[in-house]
Amino acid sequence: MKNKTYNKKKMLVVFLCAVIIITGLIGRLVYLMIFDAEYYQKLAQDLHEREREIKAARGEIVDRNGVVLATNETVCTISVIHSQIEDADLVTEVLAEELELDMGEVRKKVEKVSSMEKIKTNVDKETGDRIRNYDLAGVKVDEDYKRYYPYDELASKVLGFTGGDNQGIIGLEVKYDEYLKGTNGTILTVTDARGIELEGVAEDRIEPVPGETLQVSLDYNIQAYCEQAALKVMEEKQAASVSVLLMNPQNGEIYAMVNVPEFNLNEPFELNTGKDPDSLSDEELQDELNRMWRNGCINDTYEPGSTFKIITSSACLEEGVVSLDDTFTCPGYRIVEDRKIRCHKTGGHGTETFVQGLQNSCNPVFIDIGMRLGAERFYDYFEQFGLLSLTNIDLPGEAGTIMHKKEDIGTVELATMTFGQSFQITPIQMATTVSSLINGGIRVTPHLGMAVLDRNGETVEEFQYETQDWIVSKETSETMRMLLKSVVEEGSGKNGYIEGYSIGGKTATSQTLPRSANKYIASFIGFAPAEDPQILGMVVIHDPQGIYYGGTIAAPVLRSIYDNVLPYLGIEKN
Repeated sequence: MKNKTYNKKKMLVVFLCAVIIITGLIGRLVYLMIFDAEYYQKLAQDLHEREREIKAARGEIVDRNGVVLATNETVCTISVIHSQIEDADLVTEVLAEELELDMGEVRKKVEKVSSMEKIKTNVDKETGDRIRNYDLAGVKVDEDYKRYYPYDELASKVLGFTGGDNQGIIGLEVKYDEYLKGTNGTILTVTDARGIELEGVAEDRIEPVPGETLQVSLDYNIQAYCEQAALKVMEEKQAASVSVLLMNPQNGEIYAMVNVPEFNLNEPFELNTGKDPDSLSDEELQDELNRMWRNGCINDTYEPGSTFKIITSSACLEEGVVSLDDTFTCPGYRIVEDRKIRCHKTGGHGTETFVQGLQNSCNPVFIDIGMRLGAERFYDYFEQFGLLSLTNIDLPGEAGTIMHKKEDIGTVELATMTFGQSFQITPIQMATTVSSLINGGIRVTPHLGMAVLDRNGETVEEFQYETQDWIVSKETSETMRMLLKSVVEEGSGKNGYIEGYSIGGKTATSQTLPRSANKYIASFIGFAPAEDPQILGMVVIHDPQGIYYGGTIAAPVLRSIYDNVLPYLGIEKN
């Protein structure tokens, strides 16, 4: 009797345990089927689907007239799916031969157990088509896009280039990447548990959305001609580099921005600096590449020298501390505290008016008027003219002005600042500020981006840029145009004169640091027509050999450019 009761208890315990276990399993099953179903459906989907990316075509970059400066060419990405390969030896042999790769490296990738392994990207379409025609099981050939620049080196440091996944690296390519990049698509294929594609099941495609077209203010013809002129003077003067900048002073649009030597945009990692990349460490190689890619017009600063006398003159005329008829005496130097600051004409210019002082580019005259203005007001005009801020050009990496603190400007610093020494600015800052002083007094924003276009060439968005009204009065601006016209017609800028055209401008010759190195920068800024400027140009020659005066070697470069560009822009002779 006792045994029966004991057995019943055991059976009850076992039964209850079974009920609890079954209830738990049912509960778990219900949880998995209802509450966690989405997660496991995704796992199952991932197990049976293979996803391959379709790159979007990057938007083109076109110049102001629609000339294509950056586009795409079709290339292929070759991949293998390990579970689908039937003949690994044949696949290895074909891919190694067609792609010109090491057999051992290809075999490693072919035999690697993974859902998909890329063998090579950016394969030309002809090679990709040949591999596709082998019809090898497990080998996938997907069409892709590679950035292509039809004119190789043209505007290389402005346009920039893209990386392996078509993202922008430098220049306009990175600045406007959000418009250019587009949205990638995907290809979805269904497989069995072993990863073999199922026959008769259609691929599911999400089509890529191509990027939009960027229209820029560059003019292909003007850019090409400026590059030719810059290369010519660089070779003739054995200069380290030459920069040329052409812009519309009325609205800030940039027609040309040249920094020779340029580099090949289709081979952006090939050094052109003359150094052997195999002899450099990784860090040294990267430094050389960064140097090769630098846009000197915006990334580098320099002492502007006598072209800065345009700014000193404007400030002093605006403040009323000098008039056109004021006379000065130049014995060939000025004594400032304990310094003897020389004029470029060692014998001196003698007695001269302010107008003649600007035409002669006479340092003592500018020291005198700078002293009249005073350090505090001079600094205030620096700020008023925009020299202490960035120009906000639509290119990455713009450098700022390197300037004394206001409280550190003594008499000697003020004297040297009046003729463009002891501080540094960028060429784009110099060109923009002069544009603002001769266009009637409106501070403009220099820019390249004009509009975003759709695939049909219709405007999607036009870019707007800030202006700052009346940084100098219209009267002062008009006076400066007249004075700078006289510099070209009668003074130091005479080598920039073109018969029949009204041109204003200023030359400069500045010495780089350290002074003991005896290296110079020759430059010239010129605009036309002088009465109503429609174009402003700037030439900067770094470390020319032999004669290094801006009026002698830089002014003729801009003259030769204007000889062709002014008629091209429809600016007629008087």
